[in-house]
Amino acid sequence: MTTTQGSARRQEHSISTSVLVIGTGGSGLRAAIEVAGSGADVLAVGKRPKEDAHTSLAAGGINAALATVDPGDTWQQHAADTIKESYDLANPRTVEIVTQGAAEGIADLERYGMDFAKEDDGRISQRFFGAHTWRRTAFAGDYTGLEIQRTLIRRAEALNIPILDRVYITKLLVADGRIFGAYGFDTIDGTGYRIHADAVILAAGGHNRIWRRTSSRRDENTGDSFRLAVEAGARLRDAELVQFHPSGIIEPENAAGTLVSEAARGEGGILRNGLGERFMERYDPQRMELSTRDRVALAAYTEIAEGRGTENGGVWLDVSHLPRETIMNRLPRVFQTMMETQMLDITRSPIEIAPTAHYSMGGVWVDPVDHSTDVEGLWAIGEASSGLHGANRLGGNSLIELLVFGRIVGRAAIAYSDGLEAQVRSQEAVAEARAEISDLLASEGTENVRALQREIRNLMTEHAGVVRDEAGLRAGLEKLADIEARMGSVGIHPDIAGFADLAHAFDLRSSALAARATLECALERRETRGCHNRSDYPEMDPELQVNLVWSPATGVVRESIPEVSEEVAALMPTGEISQEGKLVE
Repeated sequence: MTTTQGSARRQEHSISTSVLVIGTGGSGLRAAIEVAGSGADVLAVGKRPKEDAHTSLAAGGINAALATVDPGDTWQQHAADTIKESYDLANPRTVEIVTQGAAEGIADLERYGMDFAKEDDGRISQRFFGAHTWRRTAFAGDYTGLEIQRTLIRRAEALNIPILDRVYITKLLVADGRIFGAYGFDTIDGTGYRIHADAVILAAGGHNRIWRRTSSRRDENTGDSFRLAVEAGARLRDAELVQFHPSGIIEPENAAGTLVSEAARGEGGILRNGLGERFMERYDPQRMELSTRDRVALAAYTEIAEGRGTENGGVWLDVSHLPRETIMNRLPRVFQTMMETQMLDITRSPIEIAPTAHYSMGGVWVDPVDHSTDVEGLWAIGEASSGLHGANRLGGNSLIELLVFGRIVGRAAIAYSDGLEAQVRSQEAVAEARAEISDLLASEGTENVRALQREIRNLMTEHAGVVRDEAGLRAGLEKLADIEARMGSVGIHPDIAGFADLAHAFDLRSSALAARATLECALERRETRGCHNRSDYPEMDPELQVNLVWSPATGVVRESIPEVSEEVAALMPTGEISQEGKLVE
């Protein structure tokens, strides 16, 4: 790789590599490791410090049919559970690839030095997560994601993988329909980065930060992947399918939405409403608190909406009946989080929680086998992609997805780069990327970027939250159109602290695009299915057992879903998934 200084007006570095990975969370690092392990050049770029990537927040565990605790488990049953709980919207081929490759993903982590929780005889421990047939969730306390991130960082360092922290990618560079790199800037000093690459892997997360209460931090998951891909010529799939996690804390305000791990329910936590009633008996009497996330979130929403919530508009999650040793050994991060944020001792007192926007189950449209996109030379993985989760993501499936497809996509990108006979370039594309930044920095607009971001979060919370309807979605689109019109008049003011304001302006563009895709797809999906609840269409519609694919040019297009293989279908219950306990209003 080479670095040079560009124009006199604003410093610019020029870098060349075979494969560029955008995003330094688990999926990006795993892909970069695969590329570097083959001997090819790779560069990973992230807007956050790599130690603080979103993967580090994942708490509860990672799924694989290892059968270390329940010998009857198989990858086929894991696939059947995943498809069933996706409400038949997951792509069966993607599901089979992940579940078949899961054991190898765990083995990779062990080979890299990750210390999983173990049984006395050395077997990897596995516990139940909601809606799994068997205990197949491996874990490291309740900080599994953090340990995975640390493990991958250590492996990346061992392979001498260059990682650029705090570089914000603003545009993918495309010539004649083919990727040739990306453009961005340093969020501290504003230096431009022109990165030439044969192949680009997009691993920059989802869009759940566009809701007011969310498990994401302030400046992550604002829809960056969605905007970058769409502007390059790709499409989005199932943008309306957003998982609301049942248990986000309510107070204090600056920590609202912070997750209480699903492990708290997995270890025996009990949910009660403001009246003290164990309300899951009304919604899923068999699985109770171990029901799927969509059902538990909807149940909590219903209790709150119908006036049976707590004083602060939540419900109670109680683990205080569990042995203190269990809590300290199995839920240490939950204990620490609640002590730090509220000085609450969960061994003695219940936790006040409410549903929080948590995970983008839709994302960039990708091929089910190799995760290539509509744009030649561009791949998407992790929460940036789509296909595995459908209308309900099983807890623990996202972490294994990033390991399996990180490996697959890394190999695909290497093969693509090796097969190129010529490298395309476009001075026009680079000039356009530079101009986007220069124009924003020169703007004398009066609109405040942060205020417009807040307006998007407010409208999405009000009109596209846990429960939606036609009138609300159309009202949301009207409000969004007004915000989009005002976005042309934003003012950008870099200061002594750096160029965060410029990053926020691009976050705003990403949030607006992601919000439009979500609202338009939610309007089209006139049914209730999984995480998507339409109070005006309370039943599932067989005609809508399709994926919804969106782009600015085509709007929403329905895409059929392949048939499930016979060996997996044989393990799935026949008939429709019960809607009992799902009707809200």
